Amino acid sequence: MIAVLDYGIGNLRSAEKALQRVGGDAVLTSDAAVASAADGVVLPGVGAFGRCVEALIASGLDRVVLHAVEHGTPLLGICVGMQMLYDGSDENPGVAGLGVLPGTLHLLPDGVKRPQMQWNRLDCIGDSALLAGLGAQPWVYFVHSYAAEPSPDVVATCEYGGPVVAAVVSGHLWATQFHPEKSGRVGMRLLANFAARCT
Repeated sequence: MIAVLDYGIGNLRSAEKALQRVGGDAVLTSDAAVASAADGVVLPGVGAFGRCVEALIASGLDRVVLHAVEHGTPLLGICVGMQMLYDGSDENPGVAGLGVLPGTLHLLPDGVKRPQMQWNRLDCIGDSALLAGLGAQPWVYFVHSYAAEPSPDVVATCEYGGPVVAAVVSGHLWATQFHPEKSGRVGMRLLANFAARCT
Protein backbone atom coordinates (compact mmCIF):
# COMPACT_ATOMS: atom_id res chain seq x y z
CA MET A 1 0.00 0.00 0.00
CA ILE A 2 1.21 3.50 -0.89
CA ALA A 3 0.10 6.27 1.47
CA VAL A 4 -0.52 9.65 -0.16
CA LEU A 5 -0.38 12.08 2.74
CA ASP A 6 -3.53 14.15 3.18
CA TYR A 7 -2.69 17.24 5.24
CA GLY A 8 -5.42 19.40 3.75
CA ILE A 9 -3.46 21.43 1.18
CA GLY A 10 -4.14 21.36 -2.55
CA ASN A 11 -5.54 18.72 -4.86
CA LEU A 12 -3.94 15.73 -3.19
CA ARG A 13 -6.33 13.27 -4.79
CA SER A 14 -4.74 13.74 -8.23
CA ALA A 15 -1.56 12.01 -7.04
CA GLU A 16 -3.59 9.17 -5.53
CA LYS A 17 -5.58 8.65 -8.74
CA ALA A 18 -2.47 8.78 -10.94
CA LEU A 19 -0.75 6.11 -8.85
CA GLN A 20 -3.85 3.94 -9.02
CA ARG A 21 -3.86 4.29 -12.82
CA VAL A 22 -0.38 2.76 -13.01
CA GLY A 23 -1.35 -0.15 -10.75
CA GLY A 24 -0.26 1.24 -7.38
CA ASP A 25 -2.38 0.44 -4.32
CA ALA A 26 -2.53 4.12 -3.38
CA VAL A 27 -4.66 5.48 -0.55
CA LEU A 28 -5.11 9.13 0.41
CA THR A 29 -4.87 9.18 4.20
CA SER A 30 -4.59 11.61 7.09
CA ASP A 31 -4.05 8.75 9.57
CA ALA A 32 -0.42 8.74 10.71
CA ALA A 33 -0.61 5.13 11.93
CA VAL A 34 -1.89 3.92 8.56
CA ALA A 35 0.69 5.95 6.67
CA SER A 36 3.58 4.81 8.87
CA ALA A 37 2.74 1.18 8.11
CA ALA A 38 2.61 1.73 4.33
CA ASP A 39 5.06 0.23 1.84
CA GLY A 40 5.60 3.65 0.29
CA VAL A 41 4.81 7.29 1.14
CA VAL A 42 4.00 10.19 -1.20
CA LEU A 43 4.26 13.80 -0.02
CA PRO A 44 2.52 16.09 -2.53
CA GLY A 45 2.30 19.85 -2.19
CA VAL A 46 1.12 23.00 -3.94
CA GLY A 47 1.10 26.65 -2.90
CA ALA A 48 3.30 28.45 -0.40
CA PHE A 49 6.15 26.64 1.35
CA GLY A 50 5.37 28.00 4.81
CA ARG A 51 1.67 27.21 4.70
CA CYS A 52 2.36 23.66 3.54
CA VAL A 53 4.96 23.03 6.25
CA GLU A 54 2.65 24.39 8.95
CA ALA A 55 -0.27 22.27 7.73
CA LEU A 56 1.91 19.15 7.52
CA ILE A 57 3.18 19.61 11.09
CA ALA A 58 -0.31 20.42 12.41
CA SER A 59 -1.59 17.17 10.89
CA GLY A 60 1.19 15.14 12.54
CA LEU A 61 2.11 13.68 9.15
CA ASP A 62 5.57 15.25 9.27
CA ARG A 63 6.46 12.38 11.61
CA VAL A 64 5.41 9.90 8.91
CA VAL A 65 7.87 11.48 6.49
CA LEU A 66 10.70 11.35 9.02
CA HIS A 67 9.78 7.75 9.93
CA ALA A 68 9.96 6.77 6.24
CA VAL A 69 13.39 8.36 5.89
CA GLU A 70 14.67 6.70 9.07
CA HIS A 71 13.37 3.24 8.17
CA GLY A 72 14.18 3.22 4.45
CA THR A 73 10.58 3.27 3.26
CA PRO A 74 10.30 4.51 -0.34
CA LEU A 75 9.32 8.19 -0.23
CA LEU A 76 8.30 10.45 -3.12
CA GLY A 77 8.09 14.22 -2.69
CA ILE A 78 6.25 16.19 -5.39
CA CYS A 79 6.59 19.95 -6.04
CA VAL A 80 6.24 21.73 -2.67
CA GLY A 81 6.36 18.23 -1.20
CA MET A 82 9.93 18.10 -2.47
CA GLN A 83 10.67 21.61 -1.21
CA MET A 84 9.52 20.78 2.33
CA LEU A 85 12.22 18.11 2.56
CA TYR A 86 14.91 20.82 2.57
CA ASP A 87 16.11 22.98 5.46
CA GLY A 88 14.06 25.97 4.38
CA SER A 89 12.99 28.34 1.62
CA ASP A 90 13.52 32.02 0.91
CA GLU A 91 9.77 32.15 0.28
CA ASN A 92 9.14 31.93 4.04
CA PRO A 93 12.48 32.43 5.82
CA GLY A 94 11.00 32.04 9.30
CA VAL A 95 9.65 28.55 8.62
CA ALA A 96 11.97 25.55 8.90
CA GLY A 97 11.60 22.67 6.50
CA LEU A 98 11.97 19.03 7.49
CA GLY A 99 15.74 19.10 7.04
CA VAL A 100 15.93 15.73 5.32
CA LEU A 101 17.83 17.26 2.40
CA PRO A 102 20.43 19.98 3.02
CA GLY A 103 20.04 23.46 1.58
CA THR A 104 17.58 26.27 1.02
CA LEU A 105 15.17 26.95 -1.82
CA HIS A 106 15.86 30.18 -3.75
CA LEU A 107 13.75 32.31 -6.09
CA LEU A 108 14.12 31.47 -9.77
CA PRO A 109 16.62 33.79 -11.49
CA ASP A 110 15.85 37.26 -12.72
CA GLY A 111 14.93 37.50 -16.38
CA VAL A 112 12.48 34.59 -16.40
CA LYS A 113 8.75 34.56 -15.75
CA ARG A 114 7.83 33.51 -12.22
CA PRO A 115 6.31 31.11 -11.60
CA GLN A 116 7.63 28.72 -14.20
CA MET A 117 4.24 27.39 -15.28
CA GLN A 118 4.90 25.29 -18.36
CA TRP A 119 6.14 22.08 -19.89
CA ASN A 120 9.92 21.90 -19.88
CA ARG A 121 12.50 19.35 -20.93
CA LEU A 122 14.57 17.47 -18.36
CA ASP A 123 18.31 17.03 -18.65
CA CYS A 124 18.87 13.71 -16.89
CA ILE A 125 22.10 13.12 -14.98
CA GLY A 126 23.43 9.57 -14.72
CA ASP A 127 21.25 6.48 -14.40
CA SER A 128 18.44 6.72 -11.88
CA ALA A 129 15.66 4.25 -11.18
CA LEU A 130 13.40 7.28 -10.71
CA LEU A 131 13.83 8.30 -14.36
CA ALA A 132 14.19 4.81 -15.87
CA GLY A 133 12.45 4.50 -19.23
CA LEU A 134 11.73 8.23 -19.57
CA GLY A 135 14.32 8.91 -22.27
CA ALA A 136 17.24 11.35 -22.24
CA GLN A 137 15.23 14.61 -22.36
CA PRO A 138 11.60 13.94 -21.42
CA TRP A 139 9.00 16.73 -21.23
CA VAL A 140 7.32 17.30 -17.85
CA TYR A 141 5.07 19.95 -16.31
CA PHE A 142 6.29 22.53 -13.78
CA VAL A 143 4.53 25.09 -11.57
CA HIS A 144 6.98 26.78 -9.18
CA SER A 145 8.84 29.98 -8.33
CA TYR A 146 11.54 28.56 -6.03
CA ALA A 147 14.14 25.88 -6.66
CA ALA A 148 16.61 23.82 -4.66
CA GLU A 149 20.34 24.38 -4.57
CA PRO A 150 22.54 22.11 -6.72
CA SER A 151 23.84 19.05 -4.85
CA PRO A 152 25.25 15.57 -5.54
CA ASP A 153 21.70 14.18 -5.10
CA VAL A 154 20.41 15.93 -8.25
CA VAL A 155 19.45 13.48 -11.02
CA ALA A 156 17.73 15.94 -13.38
CA THR A 157 17.68 19.66 -14.14
CA CYS A 158 15.76 21.83 -16.59
CA GLU A 159 16.88 24.98 -18.37
CA TYR A 160 15.07 28.09 -17.14
CA GLY A 161 17.37 31.08 -16.97
CA GLY A 162 20.11 28.57 -16.17
CA PRO A 163 20.00 25.00 -14.85
CA VAL A 164 17.20 24.48 -12.32
CA VAL A 165 17.05 21.45 -10.02
CA ALA A 166 14.17 19.25 -11.19
CA ALA A 167 14.64 15.90 -9.42
CA VAL A 168 16.75 14.42 -6.65
CA VAL A 169 17.45 10.91 -5.35
CA SER A 170 18.90 10.24 -1.90
CA GLY A 171 18.71 6.58 -0.96
CA HIS A 172 15.05 5.59 -0.66
CA LEU A 173 13.97 9.23 -1.08
CA TRP A 174 12.90 10.41 -4.53
CA ALA A 175 11.63 13.92 -5.20
CA THR A 176 10.52 15.95 -8.20
CA GLN A 177 10.03 19.69 -8.55
CA PHE A 178 7.69 18.98 -11.48
CA HIS A 179 4.29 17.29 -11.29
CA PRO A 180 4.44 13.70 -12.60
CA GLU A 181 0.67 13.38 -12.18
CA LYS A 182 0.26 16.22 -14.70
CA SER A 183 3.03 15.11 -17.06
CA GLY A 184 1.19 12.65 -19.28
CA ARG A 185 2.82 9.39 -20.35
CA VAL A 186 6.24 10.40 -18.98
CA GLY A 187 4.80 11.18 -15.56
CA MET A 188 2.86 7.94 -15.48
CA ARG A 189 6.06 6.00 -16.18
CA LEU A 190 7.82 7.78 -13.32
CA LEU A 191 4.96 6.98 -10.95
CA ALA A 192 5.03 3.36 -12.15
CA ASN A 193 8.73 3.28 -11.31
CA PHE A 194 7.92 4.45 -7.79
CA ALA A 195 5.03 2.02 -7.38
CA ALA A 196 7.31 -0.85 -8.42
CA ARG A 197 9.70 0.05 -5.57
CA CYS A 198 6.89 -0.21 -3.06
CA THR A 199 5.97 -3.83 -3.79
